[in-house]
Amino acid sequence: MNSVKRSNVQRLRDALEDDIINGRRPPGERLDPEALCEEFAVSRTPVREAIQQLVASGLVTVMPKKGTFVARVGLDQLIEMFEVMAELEGMCGRLAARRISEAELAVLRGALARCEAAAEAGNTDEYYYENEAFHDAIYMASHNGFLADEARQLKQRLNPYRRLQLQVRRRMHSSLAEHREILAAIEGGQTEQAERILREHVLIQGERFSDFVSSVKALERQGASMAP
Repeated sequence: MNSVKRSNVQRLRDALEDDIINGRRPPGERLDPEALCEEFAVSRTPVREAIQQLVASGLVTVMPKKGTFVARVGLDQLIEMFEVMAELEGMCGRLAARRISEAELAVLRGALARCEAAAEAGNTDEYYYENEAFHDAIYMASHNGFLADEARQLKQRLNPYRRLQLQVRRRMHSSLAEHREILAAIEGGQTEQAERILREHVLIQGERFSDFVSSVKALERQGASMAP
């Protein structure tokens, strides 16, 4: 997806998401729709839609008669969600390795090629979107609509934190290498291999776990320091 073609909603959501994840809008900060319209030179409609998407991802909460606020991060719940996401992704990979069609393989290869181009350009934002397409192609190839829907819903909650991971030095290139292994396993019909690699690709463990915890803890500390 070319960034030029992205809608005002997507650009606004990405900007707010990036500000929240990187602590520039700390937990508890009120989001004023009128101020956002002025800041980003957009109408109320994209602001409203962007906020709705941020609410769906758990980054923003709406309090009746009080307003819209940046949510406080619950580290324990995030880790639990990543554990479940890893299992869902693994299941999708296993089924895709058995059921994927030639047309779906072509879509998956194309998504990988675009991931490679984004990584080569050092564009983490573009990689983030092409990474979405790569994983969605696997969900489709699982030929299990219920599983695909569940995976997409949880992924929507975790996408901001997956974006945060991509900002860690060398993570984008490590992710790309894992994508190549995933494609090879699915192409070869290696069900157990595809399941294992996808599970490990999503699961936060080892050094990635430490990096992730450090990032989230930094957000929590900043939010606490901003509290009245």
